[in-house]
Amino acid sequence: MARKKTELSGTLTKAEEQVMQAVWQLGRGFAGDIAAAVEEPRPAYRTVLTEIRILEQKGFVGHREMGGSNEYYPLVSKADYSGRQLGTLMKNYFGGSYQQLVSFFVEDKNISAADLEALGRIIEEKRKEVQP
Repeated sequence: MARKKTELSGTLTKAEEQVMQAVWQLGRGFAGDIAAAVEEPRPAYRTVLTEIRILEQKGFVGHREMGGSNEYYPLVSKADYSGRQLGTLMKNYFGGSYQQLVSFFVEDKNISAADLEALGRIIEEKRKEVQP
């Protein structure tokens, strides 16, 4: 039987995020599937199991029992978590300002002309949606 969803707590450590990325990629899977999907360098299988348990305790992952094994699945979408993390980053480092956040990336010397053009198109589309 699946565990009840617990209150989402905190952010993910680097190791937890590595395992969570595999869970998001798979959608659902057994510990062996998740361990195999973790990017290199892969932690030991037992480490992956430990991280899965921690992710369950934090409310990121749930499971259902299937024939003596547990099938794990995400309780939090990658988009929801990413949005929350971006909001925290923006608040803590850019004073909550979208302008400062975007300026930081636009002023990066490694941004390509194609990326700048794509950003310009996105901004223009959003401007049309906001204006009457």
